[in-house]
Amino acid sequence: MLDLIRKKQKSVFIKLAFAIIILSFVIGYAMLTSPGDSGDAQGNSVAVTIDDAAISFADYQTAYSNLYSLYQNIYREQFTPELEKQLGLRRRTLDMLVEQVLLSREATRLGLKIGDKELVSAIAGVPAFQENGVFNKDRYLQVLAYQRLTPEEFEGRQRQQLLAEKAREAIIGQVEVGDGDINEEYRRQNEQINLAFVRLTPARFEDRVRIDEEELKAFYESAKEGFRLPETVALRYLLFDPARYAGEVTVVDEDLEKYYRRNLDKFDIPEQVKAAHILIKVPLDADPASRESQRQRADKVLAEVKEGKDFAALVRQYSDDQGTVPKDGDLGFFPRGVMVPEFEQAAFAMKPGETSEIVTTPFGYHIIRCDGYIEPGIKPLEEVRDEVQAEVVAEKSRQLALEKAMDAYNINRKTGDLESAAQANGLEIQETGFFKRDGAIDGLGASPEISSAAFALGEKDLARPLTLSQGVVLFGLKERQASRVPELSEVRGAVEEAYRKQRSQELARAAADELLAALQAGGALQDQAAAERLNVEETGLFSRAYGEFLPRLGNAPELAQAAFALEQEQAVVPAVHEVDGTFVVAVLKERQAVDPATIDAAGREELKGMVLTRKKEELFKEKMAALKSEANIVVSPAIQASIEKDI
Repeated sequence: MLDLIRKKQKSVFIKLAFAIIILSFVIGYAMLTSPGDSGDAQGNSVAVTIDDAAISFADYQTAYSNLYSLYQNIYREQFTPELEKQLGLRRRTLDMLVEQVLLSREATRLGLKIGDKELVSAIAGVPAFQENGVFNKDRYLQVLAYQRLTPEEFEGRQRQQLLAEKAREAIIGQVEVGDGDINEEYRRQNEQINLAFVRLTPARFEDRVRIDEEELKAFYESAKEGFRLPETVALRYLLFDPARYAGEVTVVDEDLEKYYRRNLDKFDIPEQVKAAHILIKVPLDADPASRESQRQRADKVLAEVKEGKDFAALVRQYSDDQGTVPKDGDLGFFPRGVMVPEFEQAAFAMKPGETSEIVTTPFGYHIIRCDGYIEPGIKPLEEVRDEVQAEVVAEKSRQLALEKAMDAYNINRKTGDLESAAQANGLEIQETGFFKRDGAIDGLGASPEISSAAFALGEKDLARPLTLSQGVVLFGLKERQASRVPELSEVRGAVEEAYRKQRSQELARAAADELLAALQAGGALQDQAAAERLNVEETGLFSRAYGEFLPRLGNAPELAQAAFALEQEQAVVPAVHEVDGTFVVAVLKERQAVDPATIDAAGREELKGMVLTRKKEELFKEKMAALKSEANIVVSPAIQASIEKDI
């Protein structure tokens, strides 16, 4: 046992150590070879090629797994599939691998190298390889062995990583920050504006739209592809209901025992305790005096319990739990994990017939009596025989229904003769209405499996039987309707709705343009809005630090940029901006300028660091974009498809 514990501790240590060093080779050392040397570089073994370099699927998967592990260590239980999708780890992996190749080439172009001393120093500086702050060779080899890496492999990866980082530093080392940059950043963070604006929503103009028949026809002609009806099919089918065959099922003891052994988890008996209680309630916000008063009341009740007074009578006299008072305080049997921890711990610690001392929980003070206990275990087969028998009969009935459906399919699949199958099995042919690929099916419900098979059927084909909750279905094609553009009369309601929406948007936009023109001609926003019964709103003061977001409006990058370009109060934003389907006309109500001359030395240094970091990131992105545009990058369809799933 001690050996096992030591092994577990060792394993945990190595995993933690690797989580630290994973940052140094999360991308991994991609085996960059020319396509001609990769054996099957244009086939399934290559994830991406960059000009004459190829990155294999194995290297891509290793890099992805490392990145996944890194984020899993960071987020722990919060690292859900949804978060993984939001982070776009597959896209990030691809980008990082491509950047690794491009940076390596840039390093070669710049004549950069990593010397042995530089490599040794970098590896020795990894905390995961150290003991008491000093590099330890045994620990180094231990961690690498756990990850199935040789020192040569890891050092090769580390050299590539250091070289890529040196190239990155060479690129961003050109960045300089001057006083003008610092002043602009100070203004960006602190200068504030307040916009007054009105919204013109299309819904406001819907009642002004009149349906003109000729215009509606012209609208439909221009947009009729958007109203195309999808391909639909209707089916004829036989339903092999398992209940129909239950009488044909034979069950022996061996069947019951086999099912019972396979499904022991269904017959678990959880540990349970039966308890009753008296609650002296204490509100969460009770002051110390009130809490003490209730405690004294609980002590009094406990004393009466210990004197041997009837517990049920004391429940009715004192308990504040109105839900259990009518039941003499009885809570019945309950397993672990149901009650609050303090109550549960006390209840499960007692034997039947025992009464607790005062137990404090967030609800108040409890006096608990244990009235029964059930040990954890498994119900014996004899106790659940009827239940098991019913399940075995149902299971065998389903299997028999599938067998009969398969027999009918195999006998008739070449002719598609559903009538013969129906007659041989004493069933009636049923029919569905028309349904589209992702639609529900009459009598069968939503079934992607049936839909997929149905749309692949020929005129005289039978589909292989499929099992649904209601039984096994054998089906063939009744009729197919091809996708088509309908006549206007068939979809008139939807066309009118789309027409009204478009026209109301056009009217809203036209009204916004008229309002903007009036303001540019010298009109006041308040007066113009009052004339049109529009509500004037304000964003309140905000700075460029909000980015693309405008208070009370939402994300509107172009409007934000135009607004901060205005200098004079009451100046009009020079265009109508559409924000979330609403047309916005705005004027600058207030501008609070700031003076960079008021920044002290420490503030200027802090701003300089922020600007330097941002400009380095921007320059690096620009450089990588340029390198990518110059390279011929081909991503395999499989990798591209996996990335698109996360979008």
